[in-house]
Amino acid sequence: MSKKTIKSCYIWDELLMAESDRLPAVAKRASRVQSLIASYSLINKLQVVNSTPALYEDLKLFHSEIYLEHLKTLQKVDDDYVIGIHDEEFGIGYDCQPVSDMYKLVSVIAGGSVAAAKSIILGIADVAINWFGGWHHAQRFCAEGFCYVNDIVICIEKLRLKFKKVLYVDLDVHHGNGVQDAYNLSNSVFTLSIHKYEPGFYPGTGSVDEAGNLTGKGYTCNVPLHESYNDETMEYVFGKVFHKVYDSFKPDAIVVQCGADALAGDPMGGGGLTIKGYCTCVQNILDKQKPTVLLGGGGYNYSNTAKLWASITALVVNVELDQNIPEHDYWPFYGPDYILSIQPLLGRDKNCKADLDNCITKIEDNLKFIIEGETIKHKTDAEKQNQISTYKIFKETLWNRRKKLQFKEKNVLINDESSNNNDVYNFID
Repeated sequence: MSKKTIKSCYIWDELLMAESDRLPAVAKRASRVQSLIASYSLINKLQVVNSTPALYEDLKLFHSEIYLEHLKTLQKVDDDYVIGIHDEEFGIGYDCQPVSDMYKLVSVIAGGSVAAAKSIILGIADVAINWFGGWHHAQRFCAEGFCYVNDIVICIEKLRLKFKKVLYVDLDVHHGNGVQDAYNLSNSVFTLSIHKYEPGFYPGTGSVDEAGNLTGKGYTCNVPLHESYNDETMEYVFGKVFHKVYDSFKPDAIVVQCGADALAGDPMGGGGLTIKGYCTCVQNILDKQKPTVLLGGGGYNYSNTAKLWASITALVVNVELDQNIPEHDYWPFYGPDYILSIQPLLGRDKNCKADLDNCITKIEDNLKFIIEGETIKHKTDAEKQNQISTYKIFKETLWNRRKKLQFKEKNVLINDESSNNNDVYNFID
């Protein structure tokens, strides 16, 4: 654990938690996470920041107006509600079930990540934690993959008001396709996603060959892994890739999606990580001492998700947690052992070092686009600076010349007045 004290804040309020509990795919998960963190008294170590619902203008930083307007129509949704064609056009249906007051739900959840960004911008914290955010699949025009709003992109856009370059790191077992798509052409936001990549596994994107396009070429990095990847694999690839990305991109701020579905035992994951694997990655990020936002995401074994996010919270405030889960309202859900640690998978990790090294080599090749781009940019900037310097020298020379000419002109005019000589020139620079 880091011994350095980090100025940190924790985004939480009753409305944010209540609305997060209404998300169909993770119903009541927010309360379980919050309850465990509170039971360890971690809240006392953090500056609590209450959020407010995101404004319409905030949501439009990424989402289209036609999508937002459709969400406003979903006000009363009961068991008899029939999903229509328009709902399906906007991704409301199979994996993103409609709920009542949908626009309110979306604005409140996005508001949590906006509050995190503002806390960083205003200097309230160096690290802002919002376990209610991290919905990385939502697209500009539609909901997708349990995600109704891409609070991550909105958070990043807020951070860009102050920070020129933002690095996004995605630790979820699923590829962060929504965020990658948002910045596919950008060279000011770098997206790094480490995830499971198998035939038929959602969302089906995130190969190592996806590296951004046009002006964003080289600013997307994907580390696709086979199922059952364990702590050793995760720590190896993260240690190799993250530092190379960081050194190439040189970000001013970092946003991390800490989706917990890569933990061993997650019903929708297929990863084999423990808390150690995640915390090693997060510690590497915190060691860079850049303004950082930590967000939630996936995690469908609620108790394990709560364990992970409580542990990362403790990592930020440099607290060693007791392995025995404290008694609290959700304590019975942590049986039969009632301990904080998560057992690794018994099965074999299907990733081999040769494949991992192959992937890392490809990533290094992709990063050359950044290095070459930065070299050209620096060269262009240097040329511009030389042009500016040359212009300043030229301007100064002209100014001095003009002063001399004006002085001579004055003498000529004076002599002319005394001699009544009409052969006089006005010197115009």
